[in-house]
Amino acid sequence: MRIVVLVSGSGTNLQAVIEAVKTGELDADIVAVGSDIPGCLGLERAEGAGIETFVVAPADFGSRPEWNRALQAAVASYVPDVVLLAGFMRILDAEFVEAFDGRMVNTHPALLPSFPGAHGVRDALAHGVKITGVTVHIVDSGVDTGPILAQAAVPVREEDTEEVLHERIKVEERKLLVQTLADLSTRTG
Repeated sequence: MRIVVLVSGSGTNLQAVIEAVKTGELDADIVAVGSDIPGCLGLERAEGAGIETFVVAPADFGSRPEWNRALQAAVASYVPDVVLLAGFMRILDAEFVEAFDGRMVNTHPALLPSFPGAHGVRDALAHGVKITGVTVHIVDSGVDTGPILAQAAVPVREEDTEEVLHERIKVEERKLLVQTLADLSTRTG
């Protein structure tokens, strides 16, 4: 299974996938890692692992559609089976999503369909839920509305802050992401 990973930040999910490929837990090839942010830590992790990287920065384009087409072309050039959004913090347009229909995978720090959007952990705490978690899903043209591939529950503790709870969710997120990609690799391979 050929994977192109898109990152915007530190790349902890990317690192989990890199390690799973190295150990043989995941039968896949990370063919490239791309970013919208030059020099982000996720790109450094990829380069350190010997993975080809690319940057398509929005500031280099006159409009959002131009940026989307350039990113789409860059990703497509690697002929991926899966496009993994691993902390990629940009909304991709419908044309981009359609180009990789059913092959874009994302994670979300809540049990979808509850608490979609950018503040899943904060929203879960504000609603007083006792259990939240993480969802791995296929990306569609909505915001966190695509088909759910897998979920893992994480209990909410009385003393949890947003940051503490999010860190616990991230631990489960990395495990669930690797397992879900492994499951997908048996379907594509």
